[in-house]
Amino acid sequence: MAAAAQERYEACPENKAIGAYLGLAVGDALGATVEFMPPAKIKALYGVHESITGGGWLGLKPGQVTDDTLMSLVLGESILKKGAVDASAVAQSFSDWFVNNPVDIGKTVKRGIIHYRYSGTPYVAENSSDAGNGACMRTLPVALATYGLSDEINVKIASRDQAHVTHNNPLSDAATECVIQMIHAGLTGCDKYDIKHGPVKQLLNRFPEFNYFEIHREMPSGYIVETMQVVLQAFFTTDSFEDCLINVVNRGGDADTTGAIAGMIAGCYYGLEAIPARWLSQLDHAVADACELQARALLALEYGKAVSA
Repeated sequence: MAAAAQERYEACPENKAIGAYLGLAVGDALGATVEFMPPAKIKALYGVHESITGGGWLGLKPGQVTDDTLMSLVLGESILKKGAVDASAVAQSFSDWFVNNPVDIGKTVKRGIIHYRYSGTPYVAENSSDAGNGACMRTLPVALATYGLSDEINVKIASRDQAHVTHNNPLSDAATECVIQMIHAGLTGCDKYDIKHGPVKQLLNRFPEFNYFEIHREMPSGYIVETMQVVLQAFFTTDSFEDCLINVVNRGGDADTTGAIAGMIAGCYYGLEAIPARWLSQLDHAVADACELQARALLALEYGKAVSA
């Protein structure tokens, strides 16, 4: 076993949890610059896009993040206050966040929040049109909070209690739960073979449309199938956090979200030390501090006691 790999396997869960949260934010900030761009335009403008510079269609400041990271932090705060995922508390937290005019918000997320405001119901009905990536992009707090929870049913309930506030769709549920399982595997120290033949294989067995190894996908949309295909391709065909993130965001499309999801998975797998220092220094410092604090607190949360109480 190579020295670098040995270090990765021996990294403690807290290190990996912080790596996952900062990886999410780094991937979000890196990808936001080229969101909605085709690869040819990215190449023409940047050669290879590999710096956190802000800009993009949102006109972000360097190191600024989008709804992927901000909704994750809002969700994490809700979980920590309640000691568990409580759908009503999550919906109210999202509603409060929306009031403050966030820099970015997806149409399906907005619709779910408005539904909650008018109905008082924190769940949207199942909808074939809700197979977007908005629930998956913010799922990291659930993954960290439920790490070590032995009952997989309670993990799925926690996942769907946050997801169904805005997205209620079998494809979205399956992908979001797969990402949670990948994070749990990374926290445990599993290698890529185990991840590929564990949670990812289970996802493909249930929904073959997620097959990620037949075509090289570029310009992924917000459709969760395309998002996961790109994320899985980038994760399994690269050997470092940096290469994984550069691979995924240079495909363009919904690059802030593919960057965020790939960042949380790769950040957990490789650990905090694998994230390039130049990216961490470019990240908004308040966001970086909040991510680290939440990672520690969520991992330490005795979620099982809250669920059984």
